[in-house]
Amino acid sequence: MSHTTSPTLLQRVRQPDDQLAWTRFVELYTPLIFDWGKRAGLSETDAADLSQDVLIHLLAELPRFDYSPERGRFRGWLRTVTVNKCRERQRRRNPAVAAGGDDGGLSQFEDSDAGNAFWEREYQQQLVARALQLMQTDFDTPIWQAAWKQIVEDQKPADVAAELGLSLASVYQARSRVLRQLREQLRDVLDET
Repeated sequence: MSHTTSPTLLQRVRQPDDQLAWTRFVELYTPLIFDWGKRAGLSETDAADLSQDVLIHLLAELPRFDYSPERGRFRGWLRTVTVNKCRERQRRRNPAVAAGGDDGGLSQFEDSDAGNAFWEREYQQQLVARALQLMQTDFDTPIWQAAWKQIVEDQKPADVAAELGLSLASVYQARSRVLRQLREQLRDVLDET
């Protein structure tokens, strides 16, 4: 079964009756939020709880979310929500954080040109990797292997064709199909124009 996201995932999750969109959103974003929690110094359990806190907040707020270039991108809003939920969690556990003490690693989330560039790359890399994991079951094994070897392992199409016993045209087609679906899956969450 294909997990296509047209018209766009962010538009679809705003519709309360689109359970497939919400499921896909959770599948894509939970590992990212979890990783951000771990980078902020949370334990595995607390990072998992943070992910749930953020997703519950998003479930309530996304139907009202209105993308506006003046107000910033979704990914910036997601980062802000995650940092705020992480701070709430840390304050409950450690009153010294509330009094301006050690933030447990949250300072790396602060807005700066270098910090924003880092988090932009992190956001994109994690979502692409997760989307590829989720998409793997959408393709027959030879198609997936041919695409993976070209896209991720950077192997030459002729080498992939020889290794997998496929025609060169099939190898090119496999790459094209996987990349087309990847672009469709992540069109709105990476581009946000």
